[in-house]
Amino acid sequence: MSRLTSWLPSAVSRPVRAWAWTTWVVQVLIVVTGGAVRLTASGLGCPTWPKCTVDSLVNTPEMGIHGVIEFGNRLLTFVLVIVAIGTFLAVVRLRRERRDLFVLALLIGLGIPAQAVIGGVSVLVNLNPYVVGLHFVVSAAMVALSTLLVTRVYIQGTLAPTGAVAVLAWIVAALQSVTILVGILVTGSGPHAGDAQSPRNGLPSDMLQHVHSYPAYAALLTTLAVGIVALRRGRPDIARVALALLCVNGTQAIVGIAQSNLGLPPFLVGVHMLLACLVVTGSTWLVSVSRRLKRK
Repeated sequence: MSRLTSWLPSAVSRPVRAWAWTTWVVQVLIVVTGGAVRLTASGLGCPTWPKCTVDSLVNTPEMGIHGVIEFGNRLLTFVLVIVAIGTFLAVVRLRRERRDLFVLALLIGLGIPAQAVIGGVSVLVNLNPYVVGLHFVVSAAMVALSTLLVTRVYIQGTLAPTGAVAVLAWIVAALQSVTILVGILVTGSGPHAGDAQSPRNGLPSDMLQHVHSYPAYAALLTTLAVGIVALRRGRPDIARVALALLCVNGTQAIVGIAQSNLGLPPFLVGVHMLLACLVVTGSTWLVSVSRRLKRK
């Protein structure tokens, strides 16, 4: 057995970090392509699952561009599987000394079937907005896990005592989670819920847009507080992460206001979804670094 695994990494090296980053990239990419499916009204481009049609595993020419887009998104799942296997193999020999990396790689690998099944169920229930929303929640969780994996291949240290910075970082993460959840409800009530015939959740979009903005602005201010407190406590490493998240949050707010005032153009909505992934990444990164002692 040792001969079979001797070629695998035995320490956190450049290949391990490369696999971690690749995991994060493909998890963000599946969200972006899933957004393209929704924004081009291709949610039922393949009208059934797991086949594309009752008689065909793949899309057919008669299905047009919507079939291509939807089936292309489905094919990306296989890329996720390949990357998950590669990442798992990259850390499997580290399972004793770096159990955190092993567990994260395992959870990400197990999450991919969940993503695929929920995505398939959303097609079978004609893009029910709550099932589609659950699909995004799972995808956001996968982005968070992938971010943790990336941070952990760089940061290894003793957990710090819970202090003001860590508490504020967790508050930021909680506020961002609420923002995303309300944003899912906003999308489910609007024109980009799937395709022209898919059901909406019937909730008032205008009111939800305002509700969506409140925790987002609160997260913005709390992130600023994290940066200030971190600097005062001699943690410029945490302050830099807070600054990066502050920039993403600010850009997200600007895009959100613009798309609302311009009637939700698909391109801006797609950018908003990409930025949501970056917000999840930044929030997870902030929590992760705030719970580690300063490296000497």
